[in-house]
Amino acid sequence: MPEVLTYWHTLRYLKPVQIFGRIWFYLFHPRPDQSHTPPRRTTQTMFVGPCRRNPTMTNLGQFTFLNESGSVNSASDWNNPEKTKLWLYNLHYFDDMNAVGAVERHEWHRSLIQRWIDENPPVRGVGWEPYPTSLRIVNWIKWSLNCDDLSASASHSLAVQIRWLRKKIEYHLLGNHLFANSKALIFAGCFFKGHEAEQWFHDGYTIINRELKEQVLLDGGHFELSPMYHLIVLEDLLDLINILQAFGYDAPESWIDSIIRMLCWADVMTHPDGEIPFFNDAALGVAPRFSELKEYAEKLGIQHKYRQNTPIVLLSHSGYSRMCTKNFTAFLDTARVGPNYLPGHAHADTLSLELSMGKERILVNSGTSLYRKNAERQWQRGTAAHNTVSVDGLNSSDVWAGFRVGRRAYVHDIVDDIENIRLSAWHDGFLHLPGKLKHFRSVSLSDTSLNVIDRVTGIGEHRIQGFWYLHPEVTVKLDQLRQKNQVYLHHQAMPNQIIFVSFDGPVQVKIEPSIYYPEFGVKISNRRLVYEYQGRLPVEVRSIITLISES
Repeated sequence: MPEVLTYWHTLRYLKPVQIFGRIWFYLFHPRPDQSHTPPRRTTQTMFVGPCRRNPTMTNLGQFTFLNESGSVNSASDWNNPEKTKLWLYNLHYFDDMNAVGAVERHEWHRSLIQRWIDENPPVRGVGWEPYPTSLRIVNWIKWSLNCDDLSASASHSLAVQIRWLRKKIEYHLLGNHLFANSKALIFAGCFFKGHEAEQWFHDGYTIINRELKEQVLLDGGHFELSPMYHLIVLEDLLDLINILQAFGYDAPESWIDSIIRMLCWADVMTHPDGEIPFFNDAALGVAPRFSELKEYAEKLGIQHKYRQNTPIVLLSHSGYSRMCTKNFTAFLDTARVGPNYLPGHAHADTLSLELSMGKERILVNSGTSLYRKNAERQWQRGTAAHNTVSVDGLNSSDVWAGFRVGRRAYVHDIVDDIENIRLSAWHDGFLHLPGKLKHFRSVSLSDTSLNVIDRVTGIGEHRIQGFWYLHPEVTVKLDQLRQKNQVYLHHQAMPNQIIFVSFDGPVQVKIEPSIYYPEFGVKISNRRLVYEYQGRLPVEVRSIITLISES
């Protein structure tokens, strides 16, 4: 059981609407409104083809979500207790209707819609929860705008779902859930016409207008500070511009401005391989890639400024930084864990970093593979799963219960030195420990090396551990750990290039097996370098990664 202080540090930041909203959400059970279906509205221009996900429907009633296969053979399978909640959510999204090659599966989709209507009566089961309802509404409307084949029963079901959603908006969760709810209302308000549809549109439009001011930071980052959710919300905004244009509405300039800033942020926060870094909850294969969203924006007539060609880009409002030289690209996390009242997707990864050499990843945070309240989820969120420092085996922020955070770390004194390509900062996540500990990190990058200085200050004797996780394709070539705390590495894609890693300080270094979680449902073996110090503070450790051979 968490301690009383953990509950206090978790609950003290909640907004009143989250507390009262949660009570209302679970006590208020309105009846579904199955009155007549509103008439359809006619589009003014073509609805542009949106981003296409990978197919998830492998046959009639057969699916693969989160790298796990399953079937829907009976009505009960829509709520199969043997499947995770997230898998069932994906089942009810209907993403495959707008995935790659969806036209070839048109008849499957039409059949699946009717099955869902017949086997998911209002308002029972996972599929009627607000979040999957929101995504399903949008996917059915997108599909209809593409093929114009929505049956009368499906249109009626859409209206019932929208009316229900409007009464069950997720004010108790806020964040990207509230954004998705509002997006669905706008889609419905455009798709249908009449007084009721105008109310849906007005409600969604009002919420989006209000939320954008908070959810999109001045540097363009999404306020939940997950690169994955940033791309999801960016896609949501592009979809909204798309449907507004299709039905003859003017897109608000503030929405366009938010999209441009979000594109710029995503451009900066993209590894040379075209994918996101793993800060907070982040995994590949969930959101569209930046390149896909850029192309989508251009189809809608939205251009963005390309990334700054400077050695350091400091995203000061979200707290992330990118450092670039001829051979290396590094990302440093000096961010908060997220909004104080909404840290559910946070990891205890403060001051962690990731490193690419050319287009290949070298140092990786461990990633996210599941949303369960279990030990594996707890480990993935913990400090020791990231390229940073842990004290006495503790997390820098008190992550617990799957999506909760108690005491959390804050970063101070961020200093960027562009001329020397150096960033430094410290965080207070261990300040509550006896001895008032602080973790300082300085990161320097050159054409041939990454130099990281970690200094832990305070009073007393403590165990300090620093972690460096290697990408699975990075292997140990020569081990001199026993003598000099040195190791030689190479990347399988660059066999003629050698990476030399050395540690300077009173530490013992080990090479240990670990697990990399690049996607939901995926585990890949990798290695980690761990340095450890047991003794009195302060202590300083220098980690140097040097490229010593080029082809």
